[in-house]
Amino acid sequence: MRPGAKNLITDVAGLKVGNATDHTLKSGVTVVFCEEPATAAVQVLGGAPGTRETDLLEPHNTVQTVDAVVLSGGSAFGLDAATGVQAGLREMGRGFAVGPHRVPIVPAAILFDLMNGGDKDWGRYSPYRELGYAALENAGTDFETGSVGAGTGALTATFKGGLGSASTVLTEGFTIGALVAVNALGSATIGGTRHFWAAPFEEEDEFGGLGLPAPFPAEARFPRTKLSARPTGTENTTIAVIATDAMLSKAEAKRLAIAAHDGFARALWPAHTPLDGDLVFALATGKSGRTPAPEDFITLCAAAASTMARAIARGVHDATPMEGDVLPSWAGR
Repeated sequence: MRPGAKNLITDVAGLKVGNATDHTLKSGVTVVFCEEPATAAVQVLGGAPGTRETDLLEPHNTVQTVDAVVLSGGSAFGLDAATGVQAGLREMGRGFAVGPHRVPIVPAAILFDLMNGGDKDWGRYSPYRELGYAALENAGTDFETGSVGAGTGALTATFKGGLGSASTVLTEGFTIGALVAVNALGSATIGGTRHFWAAPFEEEDEFGGLGLPAPFPAEARFPRTKLSARPTGTENTTIAVIATDAMLSKAEAKRLAIAAHDGFARALWPAHTPLDGDLVFALATGKSGRTPAPEDFITLCAAAASTMARAIARGVHDATPMEGDVLPSWAGR
């Protein structure tokens, strides 16, 4: 296994990513645009999700592919971002054909960033619809990570969160990529250190090259959460996309999303809590033109976990300090 050329989810052929960021709001939107409709699925393991169009992703339901996936800040207000993306896709003539009409299929998930120090006094309607439209317009194969898009106002228990991405090219010839907005109740770092839980999976010092702490701190056995500093503990949720160029069914894409959640457990402590809405979308573009053999699919699922863990650490590592922050960035400490 090795990282792809960009070490981004866009190393998976057929995908583009766009961000729209409002630093006054301390929030934003990230869209994954599928150049051609992609097979999709979802797995939700957090106890407080906020979603749109996720039921249609179940393997037994009719629609097989999606046009884009949206990750947004703004709690439930951020679900409006998918409306903006849908509008842009409709202008492109994209969507599920229903008679003479086309309906763009845009599943979405949100994280809670309303109490992160940004100005949320937006009046009658939230800005997320327009941010979604702008994010789609910005979509490309190169994009920023850290304090941008859906990761703009993200926080963890110990440091600022952010938008992270990573990719892996397998010896079997498939590519897998992860994109994640890290806003966890728990911590991506070990105890009171700057070492990442995801350290065993790090490639080429992509998130600092610190490795694991030695000796391992005794306090690392006890979970660090936002509850210790802010009793409400509600400003949470890590939302992500795992993608591959393999040809997969919806059921196999669902299994890939499940496997990618193992990356949450390897990079965040604790993860999947009742106060997180932890969610992974899976996309299969099929651009490799190949269906993985059963043994290759096992490797693909393992890589989904390790690639997701790396993306989570990179999201925290890449966050930058900004005026009004309520927590330090990893780089600024």
